[in-house]
Amino acid sequence: MEHSAQGAAGTGGAVEAVRVPVQPGAADGTARGEHTHGEPSAPHPSRTSAPGPRAVVRRSSVRGQILDALRAALVTGELRPGEVYSAPVLGERFGVSATPVREAMQQLALEGAVEVVPNRGFRVVERGDRELAELAEVRALIEAPVWLRLARTVPAARWAELRPLAEATVRAASSGCPAAYAEADRAFHRAVLVLAGNEQLVRIAGDVHRRAQWPPPGSPSVRGRADLVADAHEHTALLDALIAGDPDVVRVLVGQHFTGTH
Repeated sequence: MEHSAQGAAGTGGAVEAVRVPVQPGAADGTARGEHTHGEPSAPHPSRTSAPGPRAVVRRSSVRGQILDALRAALVTGELRPGEVYSAPVLGERFGVSATPVREAMQQLALEGAVEVVPNRGFRVVERGDRELAELAEVRALIEAPVWLRLARTVPAARWAELRPLAEATVRAASSGCPAAYAEADRAFHRAVLVLAGNEQLVRIAGDVHRRAQWPPPGSPSVRGRADLVADAHEHTALLDALIAGDPDVVRVLVGQHFTGTH
């Protein structure tokens, strides 16, 4: 994605995102609650053709794809803290109407990533080091005891089944893409928590985990590859200890893994 400065004063620009395979349609510049007068249209991107003349992509699917792209932009810092983004302009960049973009942004507002700015769009929330430290503490309080309990009850063969997910985090980290790593990281942690058989735990922990992955203002938007790889290798080391059934090593590694904001 490429952050663009185009848009009216105060919109903060648009985000060049992965194209979503939707039927061609102009951005909805007259959408409710967003002032668009005097806001120049973003460059119209070439669109990916649908697989067939009758192919239809459900709106919920489009919204989901856009939500994933916007979440990735938060992780990389391409959606900048303090900036206001207009749904019609973002919709033009995505090649969709403003409606699914607005719906995705409203979901991000529920997650605390953005806030609604009446008649303008959505402002990316500015978050400080203290908030991230608090989220890291909450993650440790929620997840660490579960990992230690599962270490005593889950058989080695079941832990071994998670090896592909742990290795996927290493590959994603090696790519140097923070968005790819964030997704692989959440997938591995979710798979571990699923073993507890508590759907509410998985949902709440996943929400906190996602919030903890957003970069704080003023910090580099992209974490270094070495940092990502180090985080990923903590997953494989933990899995090795869990498979070996070594509770002392597991306790130490779990403590180390949840002291930061991985």
